[in-house]
Amino acid sequence: MDVWLELLSALHSHIPVLVAVAVVALLLWGMNWLLLDRHPELGAELRLPRQLIMLLLTLAGVLVVLLLIPMSDTTRGQVLSLVGLVLTGVVALSSTTFVSNAMAGLMLRTVGSFRSGDFVRVGEQFGRVTERGLFHTEIQTEDRELTSLPNLYLVNNPVTVVRTSGTIVSATLSLGYDISRIRIEALLKKAAEDAGLEEPFVQIRNLGDFSVSYRIAGFLAEVKQLLTVRSNLQKGILDELHGNGIEIVSPAFMNQRRLPEGRVMIPQEDHAERITHEAAAEEEPETLIFDKADEAEKLEMEKNEPLHLKQRLEELEALKEAAAETEHPQIAAEIDATRQRLEALTIQLDKNPKKSV
Repeated sequence: MDVWLELLSALHSHIPVLVAVAVVALLLWGMNWLLLDRHPELGAELRLPRQLIMLLLTLAGVLVVLLLIPMSDTTRGQVLSLVGLVLTGVVALSSTTFVSNAMAGLMLRTVGSFRSGDFVRVGEQFGRVTERGLFHTEIQTEDRELTSLPNLYLVNNPVTVVRTSGTIVSATLSLGYDISRIRIEALLKKAAEDAGLEEPFVQIRNLGDFSVSYRIAGFLAEVKQLLTVRSNLQKGILDELHGNGIEIVSPAFMNQRRLPEGRVMIPQEDHAERITHEAAAEEEPETLIFDKADEAEKLEMEKNEPLHLKQRLEELEALKEAAAETEHPQIAAEIDATRQRLEALTIQLDKNPKKSV
C-alpha cells in the first residue's frame, strides 16, 4: 500500500506536465489537420505560410511543457539554455540538411528575386517557376517536365531571372568575308522585326580565319512568348538570307567540296510548305509547355491584385481632390470601375478561399 501511495504522490506532482503534454499534442494535431492535412490540393507555394505557423506552434508547445516540468529555477534555466544551444548548433551545423534548405527558402522569400511564372536559369536548368516552397522551388522546363531544386542550391548558385518587363532575344551566325557587312545588317534587322522584336541591333562578335561571326538581337516585351520568338528569329534569318541569295555556310566548307559552278547552298522554296509552316508558327507552344507555371502566375496575380486596386483607389481619390472640376467626371468614372473590379475580385476570392491563402 505504501508503494502505491508513493507512486500516486509522485504522479500527483507531474499531473500538470502530463496534462500539458496531452493538450499540446492534441492542439498540434488539430492545427496540423486544419492547416495542412485538410488541404492536400495546396502546392508548396501556398503551404509555406502554414508550415511556418506549425513550426512556431511546435516550438511554443515544447517551451510550455519545459516550463511546467517540476524543477528548481536553476535547473529550468539550465534546461532552457541547453535547448537554446541545441537549436543554435543545429542551425550552425546544418549546411546540407533540411534546416538549411528552410533557412534558404526564407531568404529567397525575403530577397524576392523571382516569383511564380518567371523564367529562371540555374546552372543547366531553365524553365518557369511553378512553386516556391519552404524546402524547394519547382520549375517547369521546356519539355513540360517539373524539376524540383533545393532552396540551398538556389542560394549557393547564380540565378538568372528573365525580367517580366522584357528581355533581349538574340541569335549568332557566321558568314563569309565576301558579303557586305551593311547588307547583312539590314537583312538581319529585317528578320528580327518580322519575328516581333523591337529596336533590333547587330554586333560583330568575331573576325575568324574563314568567316565573320554576327549577333542579331532585339527587345521582346512579352516574355511569355520567349521560346516562340527565339524560334521565329532563327526561321526569319534563314528566310531573309536565303531569299536574298546569301549562303549561310563557311567558305571553308565550300572549299572542301566540289560543286558545279554557280551552285549555291540554298534550298528550293516550296510555297505550299511555307504556308503550312507559317500557319503552324501561329500556335504558341508556351501555352502547352508552361501550363502549370501559367496557373501559378495567375494565382499570385489574383492574390496581389486587391492590394494594387486599393492603392489605385487612394491615388484616384487624391487626384480627384487636386484636379479641376472639368476632370472630375472622368476620374469619378475610373474610381467606380476600379471599385467594382475590387468588389468582384473580393467576392471571387471569398468563393475560392484556397486561392487567397
